[in-house]
Amino acid sequence: MSTEKSEFLSKTPYRIKRYYAYIIATIVGLSLPFIRINDNHIFLLSFDKKQLHLMGVAFDMQELYLMPFLLMLLFLGIFAVTSIGGRAWCGWACPQTIFRVIYRDLIETKLLKLRRIKNKQKEPDWKKPENASKRVIAIILWAVISIVIASDFMWYFVPPEDFFAYLQDPTEHMFLIGTVLAIAGFIIYDAIFLKEDFCAYICPYSRVQSVLYDNNTLQAIYSTNRGGDIYNDNKEKIIFKQKDLPDENNECTTCESCVTVCPTHIDIRKGLQLECINCLECVDACTKVMGKLGKPSLVQWSSTNEIKYNKETKFIRKSTIMYSVALLVVLALLFVMGGEKEYMLLNVNKTTELYKVEDNNKVSNNYLLLFQNTDSKKHKYNIEIIDNKDIKIERFRPFLLSPHKMRKKVVVLSTTKKLVNNNTKDTPITITLRAFAEDDPKISVIRKAVFIYPRADKLK
Repeated sequence: MSTEKSEFLSKTPYRIKRYYAYIIATIVGLSLPFIRINDNHIFLLSFDKKQLHLMGVAFDMQELYLMPFLLMLLFLGIFAVTSIGGRAWCGWACPQTIFRVIYRDLIETKLLKLRRIKNKQKEPDWKKPENASKRVIAIILWAVISIVIASDFMWYFVPPEDFFAYLQDPTEHMFLIGTVLAIAGFIIYDAIFLKEDFCAYICPYSRVQSVLYDNNTLQAIYSTNRGGDIYNDNKEKIIFKQKDLPDENNECTTCESCVTVCPTHIDIRKGLQLECINCLECVDACTKVMGKLGKPSLVQWSSTNEIKYNKETKFIRKSTIMYSVALLVVLALLFVMGGEKEYMLLNVNKTTELYKVEDNNKVSNNYLLLFQNTDSKKHKYNIEIIDNKDIKIERFRPFLLSPHKMRKKVVVLSTTKKLVNNNTKDTPITITLRAFAEDDPKISVIRKAVFIYPRADKLK
């Protein structure tokens, strides 16, 4: 018995494993905005510079066709994780959960001794002066942390190098400072007052979990086969004391440890509930109680098939295969589209004047070209007509354009040839323009334009 007891109690609690996951998530979240590749960020959505940085490549707003793929990747990834491991995201990586653990478990429990780690449902007596003063200290500490969190959130939209430069002149950037303070204010309210109600009533993720779960989904699940039914089919509690259990072989001690430790205030013995965030605190609590009796926990991170039907959990199944295929397709499309980044952008617009007929029947059309250098280097741009030798570029000179800058150019195309002989109407002629960088052969853009040739009676 003692060997079995030590075997169950010697396992590292899920709570400690979660803390390691939180530390990793926090380090990644804080450091990612500072990591740069080729002077571009790993991820940045800058409204100021109208750019998306992704894995060290900068995309301009005109290239935001990548955003749908990123969103699909995000949602498909979360759905796949949910199908396999339940709400593992919520319990192990969600910022909301991390915020609550820092405030409740670290500040209130570990530092200020206001709570017990084993009982997350009992509120301290705030009427006591000592507890009230400690709460003020806790709020101040969390307020400082919230400002750091809010700043970190903004760094994904305003790069840190610009963010800190803006802070040097606060009067000119009150909107930025106000936004940071507003976000920090919400985080303070969220962690201290809203708490896990955010997970249960506000977050939409909890509402869709039941659709994504199946009998092979890993979740915190209570074994009614071993512990006995604490609730009836109508989810009404019918067992309050161990002596009330109908079968003497039922192992539940009704100690309620799994209930008092739950941060979302549920009883896992009631079955699947949308409030459950898969933090596995109940598994740790039951492991400690049952381990002293030399038995495994009645609450396990396992599947319905394994706990209820004594079947092996199938990780490779129809749903996981479908999610894997979908994720691979989206990833492939993302890399293909990302690899087709244009290092220059060009918009071709015709002016309001359709055409101009000059001496010797020279016909000219005016165009307004908008060039944008989306590369990180300065380039010299030029243009050519590649499919009509009769139409010439009359007005355009190659020019230099700095990185991430735009410039408008008026271009005049003309011809002295008789392209069409039509007495009834003007004739639109489609031509192909090629804009390119003289100093880099890979930078080239093809655009279509329309050259309007007048009807015959307009010519002299």
